[in-house]
Amino acid sequence: MNQNYYKANLRDLSFLLFEQFHLEELLGKEPYANWGKDEVNAVLEEAYGWVQKHMGPYNASGDKEGCRLENGQVKVPSGFRETWKALFEAGWRTLAVEEKHGGQAGPFTLAMMVEEFMCGSNTSFNMYPALTQGAADVIVAFGTAEQQATYVPNMFNGTWAGTMCLTEPHAGSDVGSASTTATRRPDGKYDLRGTKIYISGGDQDMTPNIVHMVLARTPDAPAGTKGLSLFIVPKVRPDGTPNDVAVAGIEHKMGIKASSTAQLVFGENGGCIGELVGTVENKGMSQMFHLMNYARIGVGLQGLALASSAYLNALDYAKDRKQGSSIKQWKDASAPRVAIVEHPDVKRMLLDMKSRVEGIRALAVKLTMHIDRENMLAKTNGDQAQRDYHQGQVDLLVPLLKAYGSDQAFAICTTAIQVYGGAGYLKDWPVEQYARDSKIFSIYEGTNHIQAMDLVGRKLMQRGGANVQAFAKDVTAFVTANKEHATLKDSVLVLAQALEALNGTGAKFAMWFGGGKMEMVPTVANRFLEMMSETVLGWLLLEQAVIAEAALAKLGADHHDRPFYEGKKFAAVYFANNVLPGVAAKAALVAREDRSALDIPIAAFAP
Repeated sequence: MNQNYYKANLRDLSFLLFEQFHLEELLGKEPYANWGKDEVNAVLEEAYGWVQKHMGPYNASGDKEGCRLENGQVKVPSGFRETWKALFEAGWRTLAVEEKHGGQAGPFTLAMMVEEFMCGSNTSFNMYPALTQGAADVIVAFGTAEQQATYVPNMFNGTWAGTMCLTEPHAGSDVGSASTTATRRPDGKYDLRGTKIYISGGDQDMTPNIVHMVLARTPDAPAGTKGLSLFIVPKVRPDGTPNDVAVAGIEHKMGIKASSTAQLVFGENGGCIGELVGTVENKGMSQMFHLMNYARIGVGLQGLALASSAYLNALDYAKDRKQGSSIKQWKDASAPRVAIVEHPDVKRMLLDMKSRVEGIRALAVKLTMHIDRENMLAKTNGDQAQRDYHQGQVDLLVPLLKAYGSDQAFAICTTAIQVYGGAGYLKDWPVEQYARDSKIFSIYEGTNHIQAMDLVGRKLMQRGGANVQAFAKDVTAFVTANKEHATLKDSVLVLAQALEALNGTGAKFAMWFGGGKMEMVPTVANRFLEMMSETVLGWLLLEQAVIAEAALAKLGADHHDRPFYEGKKFAAVYFANNVLPGVAAKAALVAREDRSALDIPIAAFAP
C-alpha cells in the first residue's frame, strides 16, 4: 500500500467542541436529538481511522498518476473507484443530511470536522464527493419535489456525482458575462448550448452519471447576473440516453492533479437538455450562492486541513532530525548533535504554524457553530433576533475563513518546507505536495480579492451594520472580562488595540464610499480582511488560553493533558505578541491613503 502521511489533531477538535464552543448544549435536542457526546467522539475517531486506511494511501500516488482523457472519457487514478464506493457505503457524506433524504441529521459542525479529515488526507479525491453533495444540496433547497425525487437520492448515496458549472472562457470571475444559452422547449425543459471551463470533477469514471448545475441565460433575460438561471443538466438523462455533454479537455495543473478539471461543451450537436431548478427563471445567482457559501466554507477547511497536516508532519520531522549543536554550546565543536526542534528559529516556525492552524480551526468551528445554533432555532421556532444574530455572524465570517484560511494554508505549507530544509523540497516528503495542492484555494470559489470586496462592500453594512456591531460587542465582552487576567492581561490589551484599529479602519470605508474615493476601497480591501481575520484569530486563541489556564490550575504536574493546555497558552501569547500588533500597523498603512497603485500609468510597468 502507498505511504500515508496524513496527520490530524483529534485532541484539539475535542477541545473546540466541548471546552470552547460547547456543542453539548445542542446535543440531545431537536434537531440533534439522536446525538450525544459519545456519538460525536466515536464518529471523529472512526472517521479519522477510515481516511487513514482508505483515502490517505492514494494521495501521493494520485498526484503522481493524475487524471487522463481517453476517447472523451476522464480516467481517475488507481484506487479512486474503490475509495468512492467505500466512502458512500460508510455513510460519511450524509452526517448532516436530513433523515428524509437518507441522512443522519447530525450537527453541521461535526460534518465539517470530518470534512477536514477528508480534505487533508486526499484533497483531490475529496473534491468529487464534496461537489456532489453541494449540487444535491441546491436541488434540495430550490428544486421541485419531482427534481428532488429524481436526482437527490442517487447523489447522496453516491450512485451519481455532481458539479457546478459557472466559469466560461471569456468570463472568469465576471460571472454576469456568461453567454451559455438555455432555450425553452415545448415540453417545459430547455435546450442548453455553451462552453464551461475549470469544472472540478467535470468528468470521471467512478459513476455512470454526473449531474451538472449549469448557469445559463434564457433568450429574453436581463443583462448581467440578474439574467442568469440555474439548470440541472445530467451527463446521462434520467431515461438513460446520453445528453450531449462533451469533454473538450482537462487541465494540467500545478497541484490537485488527481481532481479532473474539465472543459465541458454543452449542446455541441444540439441535443443537450436541462431542467430549470425550481420553476422561476432568473434566480440562478441566488440559488448558486447557496452552494457557493458552503463551498467557501469547504475551501477554508481544505486550507486548514493541509496546513494542519503540514505543521504536524514538520513537527515530527523536527523532533527526529538531528543537526547542529544546541545554541547554548555553539562554541563547542564536539558538542552532541541535537534534534532541530531545539533550535530557536525552528521552534519559532513551529509555534507560528501552530498558532495559525489552531486559530483558523477555531474560526471554522466558531462559524459552523453559528450555523448549528441558527438551524436549531429555525427547527424549533426559536427567537428571531437570535436567528438573525447567528446568521449575521455566518455571513461575516465566511469570507474570512475562505480567504485568510486559504492564504495562510499556502504560507504555512511553505514554512513547513522550510523546517524540513532541503528534504522538504523533495517528493520523498508530503509537504511539497501540500504546497502545490493548496495554492489553488486562494483562487477558486471566488478569488480572495472577491472575498475581501464582499466583506467591505456588502458584509460590513448588512442589516445596517448590525452584524459587525454584534461581532465587535462579542470581542469587547471578552476583553472586558479578561483585561485584568493574572497572566494574559498584556495580550488581552493588544487584542483591544487591534479591535480599536479595526473599527477605525472600517469607518473609513463608509467615508470613501460616500466621499468620492471609491477607488481606494479595492486597493486596501485585502488588507482589511487580513486585519479582521487576525483580530478574530487573536480573540479565539486568547479565549482558548483563558480556558487552558483554568484547566492547568486543576491538573497535577504530571497530568497527560498538561502539555496540551500549555501549548494553548503559548500559541495565544505568541500570536498576540507577533501577529496582532500588525493589525494596528496595517490600519496606519490604510490611513495613509497611498495612491501609488492607482496612479501609476500602465505604460510605467513596462521594462
